[in-house]
Amino acid sequence: MTNNSQQPKPVLNRLVVIGLGLIGSSLALAARQQGLAAQVVGISRRDSTLELALEAGIIDRAEQDLEAVASELKAGDLVVIGVPTLTLPAVLEDCRRLLASDVTITDVASVKGSVVNAAVEIYGSMPRQLVPGHPIAGSEKSGVTAAVASLFVDHRVILTPSEVTGSDHIKLVTDLWCGAGAIVTSMDVREHDEILAATSHLPHFLAYSLVDTLAAKGDNHEIFRYAAGGFRDFTRIAASDPVMWRDIALANKDAILVILDQVMGNFNQMRTAIEGGDQDYLMDVFTRARDARNHFGKILDSKALSSPMTEKTINYRVAPGGNAQGDIRVPGDKSMSHRSIMLGSLANGLTEVTGFLEGEDSLATLQAFRDMGVVIEGPEQGRVAINGVGLHGLKAPTKPLYLGNSGTSIRLLSGLLAGQSFDTELTGDSSLSGRPMGRVANPLAEMGAIIETAAGGTPPLKIKGGQTLKPINYAMPMASAQVKSCVLLAGLYTEGQTSVVEPAPTRDHTERMLRGFGYSVTTDGSTASLSGGGSLAATRIDVPADISSAAFFMVAAAIVPDSDITLRHVGVNPTRIGVINILRQMGTRIELTNEIEVGGEPVADIRVRYAPLKGITIPEDQVPLAIDEFPVLFVAASCATGETLLTGAEELRVKESDRIQSMADGLVTLGIDAQPTADGIRILGGQLGSGTVASHDDHRIAMAFTIAALRASGEILVEHCNNVATSFPDFVGLAQQVGISIDLESA
Repeated sequence: MTNNSQQPKPVLNRLVVIGLGLIGSSLALAARQQGLAAQVVGISRRDSTLELALEAGIIDRAEQDLEAVASELKAGDLVVIGVPTLTLPAVLEDCRRLLASDVTITDVASVKGSVVNAAVEIYGSMPRQLVPGHPIAGSEKSGVTAAVASLFVDHRVILTPSEVTGSDHIKLVTDLWCGAGAIVTSMDVREHDEILAATSHLPHFLAYSLVDTLAAKGDNHEIFRYAAGGFRDFTRIAASDPVMWRDIALANKDAILVILDQVMGNFNQMRTAIEGGDQDYLMDVFTRARDARNHFGKILDSKALSSPMTEKTINYRVAPGGNAQGDIRVPGDKSMSHRSIMLGSLANGLTEVTGFLEGEDSLATLQAFRDMGVVIEGPEQGRVAINGVGLHGLKAPTKPLYLGNSGTSIRLLSGLLAGQSFDTELTGDSSLSGRPMGRVANPLAEMGAIIETAAGGTPPLKIKGGQTLKPINYAMPMASAQVKSCVLLAGLYTEGQTSVVEPAPTRDHTERMLRGFGYSVTTDGSTASLSGGGSLAATRIDVPADISSAAFFMVAAAIVPDSDITLRHVGVNPTRIGVINILRQMGTRIELTNEIEVGGEPVADIRVRYAPLKGITIPEDQVPLAIDEFPVLFVAASCATGETLLTGAEELRVKESDRIQSMADGLVTLGIDAQPTADGIRILGGQLGSGTVASHDDHRIAMAFTIAALRASGEILVEHCNNVATSFPDFVGLAQQVGISIDLESA
């Protein structure tokens, strides 16, 4: 993977750093070493600090005040304010008095609200040239002698620009931080201060308080002598600069006091539990905290659930050709992983899950139920233990439930939450926030739910609790397993029978899994029905390999001569095997062996071998059975002889991207005649070429074009592949294992 140091570096004319503490001097040193500025000027009131900075090669020029250099500054120059938070207004006053309006200004303060308020008071309004910023990096060491040029590498820098901040100024600040190796993210001022109060400020104050308390004890030498690694790790931050943290405490006191009160309340509850010997309470808290920490650790490792401005973008550079040979098992089924968490949480007792997909979408569902008070252990190598709370045991979350990129999570949860006694809000990333939710909001409203969407019927969804839901007989206007499941799950909270009529068959994992939990669901032709008022009994669930993930390797074998790939323990639910039926109709040799049933779901090993493909008119009754697999099926069509025609698939236009247009654009780039229609596409098979294609942040588009390289005449660069982790965490590893030559780049 490439590194920021290998990328072209932006060049400032002059970088002026006011305040040569750890952050300021480290940034100045990084700028000099990386050639980010023609000149680096350091400003400090202390001669000794300036002398040390010059001797260490941290700065090119030393000055004691801004006035000494202000008249030389112009557009393309950048002033970084690195002084303590309470001193910052005085420096801003100097900037207003001395600097031209085209000189860019930024800061590194840990609290942004006080910076913005000071700027508005000093300038009269938020100045266009000011880009408030905060690098999430540091050390317990301080001062110019602690400067480290690599301090910001792979660390986040949060910018909090206002609506009037100039894009040219934002770009200059962003380029500087990226050049220093940082990952630049944008955030609202208030949100920044609330989050940092909880994640940075409070831990420092707890460390200071603990060390101060223990130091006051008479036997403090013995305490510190025998302190273990955990104590040393936690209290290390108590060695930080007291002046800086005094200023932070006062500047961000409102947000800090809110979270401090919450923690003190929890401490009091824990004290009561310890005093009273409440084992269950302690186990719940410790287990919930442990698993939440592990969950967020995985998020930090994968850089998931973020809101980037210039986040490192993962691209796939795929060499042409490959042999498509192997015997593999792809990750667990995403649809079943979601449902195992949901129904296990609503069951009575302990539900054990194996084969759970540890992708970002499934983990978002898992965390949502933890946020509603469910104790969930794991995942650990696909194993999850869910301590169910019953249909009416969920608790009100303290914040909106963030569901990342997962349409399944938000639509199914809408049904479950419509019947709860508490209010909830469901949010997601930018992709999810553009997806239509009226298709679930409308039938839920018929049942008596109160749901607000954003303009255009998109997330966030605000669901009013305490409503009495009534059963309905709902005829879906469009085939959708998510809508069907949403209505059925809401039906659990009604008195009477809820029925859903499908215009075409869709996946039936919800119905099968409900039966697995002992809940009666009837299916009569195209109608699925259940009655409310029952209960779910805990069970064991073995999640088979995901056929949607297996589809990429099925197509890999289908398009490469002499290929032979076996995929183990794949779920072959009759409502999901459209990809098998379509590939067979096109001529692919596919064998199913070791067919068994696991937890009510049919499972088999799938062997796929090459045979020349021919274009077909895809039967419309197969469309709902292969709705997620069409991006890679379009690749198969590109390698077939003749024309392939798809109709009746308008659902593809409202997935993570408009998958019809996204695939058509990419295939045309690669030299294939692909003509999109309102509800499908017409593809004339030919020779795939080379080029750069966009994934549109859609994991299935990214993986489909990776497979296409097997039959391409040249290299394919697939842009923006970060979201592959939502459904297929080890796609690259398995792709390389079967013979695809793929390299990752970060940009």
